[in-house]
Amino acid sequence: MTLRTDPMELVLFDLDNTLLAGDSDFEWAQYLIARGVLDREVYEARNLEFLRQYQDGTLDIHAFLDFQLKPLSRHSRAELDAWRTDFMTTRILPIITAPARRLVGDALDGSALVAIVTATNRFVTAPIARAFGVSHLVATEPEEEAGAFTGRVTGTPCFREGKIARVDAWLAGLGHTWQGFARSRFYSDSLNDLPLLGRVSDPVAVDPDATLDRHARQHGWPVISLRE
Repeated sequence: MTLRTDPMELVLFDLDNTLLAGDSDFEWAQYLIARGVLDREVYEARNLEFLRQYQDGTLDIHAFLDFQLKPLSRHSRAELDAWRTDFMTTRILPIITAPARRLVGDALDGSALVAIVTATNRFVTAPIARAFGVSHLVATEPEEEAGAFTGRVTGTPCFREGKIARVDAWLAGLGHTWQGFARSRFYSDSLNDLPLLGRVSDPVAVDPDATLDRHARQHGWPVISLRE
């Protein structure tokens, strides 16, 4: 008799505007602006424009990552870590809702393999995943050299079709395949996640944007809210 080694389910969560009632990428830049680390006049308009492009599905991910990762290369890791700790307390914990915590907790209490899959870079999102108790994070990876950030991305950005490539690689690294799971779920709010939503057996739209809401209802996908 061969014992099954794969969990029965694979459960994936988008982060921004799904588990969070806000966007951690956007909030990180706004936090640095508020601290005076980034010039408000130069950066705030660009941050808002990138957010609009993301919402419209027209974002150039490489242009955005250049904008978002460059500041990491200009400061020491000690400074960045201190800012991130304060950022978690002041900007992120207030936008983690009780329904989101319950949904993730229910997944973790079962036999599923659970991961957060996000386009936002690992530096910003690693402590957020820990706050949810999720040990597996599939995120955009900022490049590091000798412990310092270079301001560049390494590998495929975890965005749109890139999320599928990054999840494939993560699963392979654990010795799993998609076929090893009886079911797979992905929760997301965004039209940008339609590729990965189309890859899983059970896509779920969470507080979706207009495009995803329309697509989900046309295809009979569940539509839920995690907002309090």
